[in-house]
Amino acid sequence: MGHVHALRLALTDPRFPAAAVTGALTAQPEARGALARALTALAGPDRTDAAADGVPADALADRIEAEGVAVHRPDLGVLVAAVPEDADARDKTLAETAAVDDEAVRLRSAVKSRDGFFTTFFISPYSRYVARWCARRGLTPNQVTTASLLTALIAAGCAATGTRPGFVAAGVLLIASFVLDCTDGQLARYSLQYSTLGAWLDATFDRAKEYAYYAGLALGAARGGDDVWALALGAMVLQTCRHVVDFSFNEANHDATANTSPTAALSDKLDSVGWTVWARRMIVLPIGERWALIAVLTALTTPRVVFVVLLIGCAFAACYTTAGRVLRSLTRKARRTDRAAQALADLADSGPLAELASRTLGRSMPARAYSAPLWAVIAAAVLLAGPLLGGNAGTWRAVLQAVAYAVFAGVAVAHPLKGPLDWLVPPVFRAAEYGIVLGLAALSDAPGALPAAFGLVAAVAYHHYDTVYRIRGGTGAPPHWLVRAIGGHEGRAVAVTAAAALWHGRGFTIALTVLAAAITLLVLSESIRFWVSAGAPAVHDETGEPA
Repeated sequence: MGHVHALRLALTDPRFPAAAVTGALTAQPEARGALARALTALAGPDRTDAAADGVPADALADRIEAEGVAVHRPDLGVLVAAVPEDADARDKTLAETAAVDDEAVRLRSAVKSRDGFFTTFFISPYSRYVARWCARRGLTPNQVTTASLLTALIAAGCAATGTRPGFVAAGVLLIASFVLDCTDGQLARYSLQYSTLGAWLDATFDRAKEYAYYAGLALGAARGGDDVWALALGAMVLQTCRHVVDFSFNEANHDATANTSPTAALSDKLDSVGWTVWARRMIVLPIGERWALIAVLTALTTPRVVFVVLLIGCAFAACYTTAGRVLRSLTRKARRTDRAAQALADLADSGPLAELASRTLGRSMPARAYSAPLWAVIAAAVLLAGPLLGGNAGTWRAVLQAVAYAVFAGVAVAHPLKGPLDWLVPPVFRAAEYGIVLGLAALSDAPGALPAAFGLVAAVAYHHYDTVYRIRGGTGAPPHWLVRAIGGHEGRAVAVTAAAALWHGRGFTIALTVLAAAITLLVLSESIRFWVSAGAPAVHDETGEPA
């Protein structure tokens, strides 16, 4: 007896091999062998259907959990699920059930428990009702996700017109796209419609929408005679590097032991003071605040102003979050696991050149606490300093520096990444690779080089995001053949610097475009094959951490 939604939470959520509440148990195919053994043990080897029906669900849940099957027991909160033993208990259960509005609880639980200020107070109060409206009409989260993408693409198209009415329409449509973006997750939680494909669509479409909008703003500015492609690409580079910092830090500390520090304790103390929670969430410029800022500035100002403000805000947020995480890492005594070290190695995205340097020169270097990030920073400095500061962009000296970058990058990942700051290695590599593409395109006189570089970085960034989502799903990184086929971060850096040395003018633009198209074809086809056909788990972000 109890609320219907209590049974929904336990019996219809596909993300877990088994789930239970008082008096009810469900098992997915992977847990049914354990369930059959539990029935045999509790009802006897010659069990009849009647005998099996008499086995309590709670006893079955305990039995299969003892076999090592993870049994999800949802937190019901004020919802009721009980098996009354007598009339008095039955009456009490009925009274407790009647005292709680099942539908109101279901609506509240559709919203993430932790989210940004703008989303919490300006979107979720009504988007949850949009989610319920969609559920009652049989719409799926994937359909709402697709509608959000299409709305954002239309917004990008409006921005690309370069007119004031187009910019205003773009801002309005971007907010509408964000409302739908919140609605799809709330619909999934409201109706418990989780899926592997849905997790992939939700995660990747957010990035696709934002970066397509950047491109639309750049096209619109170009129509008005203002070239802001370098700013658009810089915003994409900065935003992607911020995300890689988040992912790397979280993966490094996901299952670390002794994972405490004075800095973390201070953060928890600040979270106990109401206003500081919202202030700290807004400082990091999460997706809600960021999109609202972009939308308002698009409608009222120019694309150049949008990107300048966005770059300043994101740079401040990046410094704030990275500094805090560095302090935590230096003051905590965490012992990282082999799984975390492998995740960081996968996020590093090392190709054949770095692997060769790792196996030869790297293994002869001693492994010290801070050697990996130090070698990574040296590698990035070697790659970027000459072309961007030394004036040798587009020369063979820059190519030699890119080869040196590959060697130093291999040394950085030669040993397991278990040091306090080893989580900085992947974001340093991302900044170096994206930065050299941006720098060479900006410094070249090739027409169309910056838009082509934008496409190349977008294709590579998709690969890096896809790697993150696979690791989060517990399936590991993309296949090694794919990483080798697209060169790894160091191979692509060598290829781009070589292209800049070989071809000048339009030839460099063509080279960037061909490289972007090839990477897109390989990465996207393998990614779609994996997420559509593989048995990867449905991973939905329930933490509400800003994106």
